[in-house]
Amino acid sequence: MTGLALMMFIAVFAFGSELVGWSDPHGRVQLGLFMSFLFGIVCGYRTKG
Repeated sequence: MTGLALMMFIAVFAFGSELVGWSDPHGRVQLGLFMSFLFGIVCGYRTKG
């Protein structure tokens, strides 16, 4: 499951503007995606331990 989530994140992070069609000249959407992925990892780690 982690591998699938990682592959989906990389696909949306790298090719999201072509897939979804958003305009992101300053990189704010990519920053938001990265931070949500990072927070998901942290929260998932905290609930397991």
